[in-house]
Formats: sequence, structure tokens, C-alpha cells
Amino acid sequence: MNKIPIWFDTDLGVDDAVALLSIGKLPQLELLGISAVAGNAELHHTFENARNVCRLAGLNVPVYPGAEYPLFVPLRTAPLVHGENGVGEVELSPSEAPRETTLAWDALYKAAKAARGELQVIAVGPLTNLATALGKYPDLKTLLKRILLMGGAAQGGNVTPAAEFNIYGDPHAAQMVFKSGVPVVMCGLDVTLKAYLTPEEVDEIGSHDTPVCRFVHQSNQLALAFNERISAPGLCCHDTCPVLFLACPELFSGEEAGVYVETRGEVTLGKTVTDLWSDKQFADRHVFVVLNVDREKFIAKVRELLLSY
Repeated sequence: MNKIPIWFDTDLGVDDAVALLSIGKLPQLELLGISAVAGNAELHHTFENARNVCRLAGLNVPVYPGAEYPLFVPLRTAPLVHGENGVGEVELSPSEAPRETTLAWDALYKAAKAARGELQVIAVGPLTNLATALGKYPDLKTLLKRILLMGGAAQGGNVTPAAEFNIYGDPHAAQMVFKSGVPVVMCGLDVTLKAYLTPEEVDEIGSHDTPVCRFVHQSNQLALAFNERISAPGLCCHDTCPVLFLACPELFSGEEAGVYVETRGEVTLGKTVTDLWSDKQFADRHVFVVLNVDREKFIAKVRELLLSY
């Protein structure tokens, strides 16, 4: 099997952890590196979380520190969903791997050059690291095959009525990524809100007495409680969507579109503006907006991957 070389850029919180654990059990993916960014929690948490989840999963993959702050807006974290430490206040055993000091954007560029145009980036946090890499290395846009991201929404938002958390977290970085010309797959709220585990399904996974299943169950209790308060259907596996889109695209459907990010508005800051349903079309339409998922097959795959540890 020819494996797909990938890079995972993450503000590692509870749904990011499920995504990373899923990557670890997908034989068609070759994970070359991980970069941490501030978002769900501060960088010192997300960096250590990524390292520690790798230890939990038995992944021998380097984790590189990235941006502590967004480009031009204040840092906004999500402790009500992810806890102050980013993983639901669960204490993971610390990684014993060497602590990388190369910065995320430099490590990504090196990996992209080595992969000779085949590297695909899965980005599941604010896009500060990618924007910094694209700004520092102008030829990077010719070296990346595709960027698959969790972020945005063709309709609606969650942190504001117009914006999704990751894009709102660094709208200027997101605009740089969407305007870079690199092909993008956008797994926004349109699809991720449909990719949910029910509380009963979360409990069933937790009933399997393995370190991974116990961690997934325990770390997501804050998120489940938060979602219950806002009447969400269950535990949304937001960040696993771009992972499984890459590995199992037949589970998803969507449409090509032009997408840009609002960076100047007040009530619309961070909105991903698409031309999916407008008479006027953008000249540049290089984004595949994922809109639907086969939830039953998606959840069956997530369960299969988690239970295989």
C-alpha cells in the first residue's frame, strides 16, 4: 500500500485527541509530524497534550511547538468544553520523547520539501502555523498537495452567529490559507455537527477497559455536559471529519466552492463566506466544502479505530 504522507496541525483538545488516535490506526496514512498551536488551550498545554496523546497511542512522531497567539486578534480558548488543560482535566502520563525545539513552520516546510509535493496537511485548530509557514516560505504553496481543515461553516457559527471557533480564533491566518491557492477541503459545522456520538455511544466506548477508551470517555465529560446545556445532539467528532475524509471519502459529500474569510466586520468577523448558493460566483473556487456525512458509518469507523488500541 502506498501510504499518504500527512502532517497534523492541532490545538490539541478533546476532539483533536480522538482525531489523532484515529490517525494512529489508519494504515493508509503516514504521519510525518505534528505541530501544536494555541486555540482550545494555551500553547504550553496543546504542545504537551499532543506529545502525551502520542505516548498514549504508541506513536513515535515528533511534535513541534508553533504559535502562542493569533496574528492580529487576542487569544480565545475554550475551557468550558476542553477544560483548562485542554483534555477535560484528565492527567495523561507525560511523554518521554525528546522535546522538539524546531518551530512548527520550519519543520512543516522541511517535511513538505522532502515529500516532493505529496504532503497533505490536516489542520484542526486556528490556522496560525500554516499562515506563518506560507508567509515565511512563499514556495510552500507549490509543495503542499492539499489542506484538509476543520473550520468554518457555509451556514451559521458556534462562537458567534456568523463564525466557527477555529476560524474566529485567527481569521487573518485563515484568509491567508484560503487565498494561498493550495486546494482546501473544508470540514465545517455543516458536516461536523452531523458527525456526533450520542452519550450512550460515548459510554459504550468507555466501557471497554483500555487506556485509550477510558481516556476518550473521561476527557469528554465536560464537552458532553456543555453540549447538553446548549441542546446539541451529542459529542461532535469535529476534528475526526477531515481525517476520515482523507481515509474514507466515500462517507462524505459536498461541493466545490469559492471561500473567503471576513476579517474586517464586527458582527461577521471570522465568517467563511462561500458562493455555494449565490448567483455571484468567486473567480477562484478551489475549496471542497463538505456538507454531509453518513453518520452511522462514520461512528462505526470511529468506534472501530478507538477499540483497536
